[in-house]
Amino acid sequence: MASNDEENNKSTNPDLDAPVDPGLDLAQFAAGCFWSVELAFQRVEGVVKTEVGYSQGHAHDPNYKLVCTGSTNHAEVVRVHFDPNICPYTTLLHVFWGKHDPTTLNRQGGDVGTQYRSGIYYYNETQAKLAQESLETKQKEIKKKIVTEILPAKTFYRAEEYHQQYLEKGGRNGFKQSAAKGCNDPIRCYA
Repeated sequence: MASNDEENNKSTNPDLDAPVDPGLDLAQFAAGCFWSVELAFQRVEGVVKTEVGYSQGHAHDPNYKLVCTGSTNHAEVVRVHFDPNICPYTTLLHVFWGKHDPTTLNRQGGDVGTQYRSGIYYYNETQAKLAQESLETKQKEIKKKIVTEILPAKTFYRAEEYHQQYLEKGGRNGFKQSAAKGCNDPIRCYA
């Protein structure tokens, strides 16, 4: 039986936010540092808005510093607002699988910690089914075991403003990268 603290913990509730416009759907993905993952999704035709933030943890209203301690179990996620008539969910799954190594547990490259885990967080049973099918297909393509978690989308906590569209804005050094639809320029991630 869940304790009152667990029952009252808003962070473990389903993400009930609505997309920015009617007719759009939401998706959440974790694939390491959210900066480069966000830029990859920004470039997809039919993606109307992206937001980076924290989800799947147990602390209410976390911030970057707290998430980086590893004590909250939040993942760095990108929440995507997309038009399913232009961009099917399967397109987003394709971008997700192509953007990271889903076989490394709690890490991507030099970024290590539970916040950098691989995850697909679904908003409905159709997304859950498509996510599972895509994982099974991807697993047939690679030898190492995929460690991506597929779970219902939990409360999304928007990251601090300086994290939003970080690479498009130029990051720390001001080297702006294109978020134009269809852009194929290599994505360079830098802190």
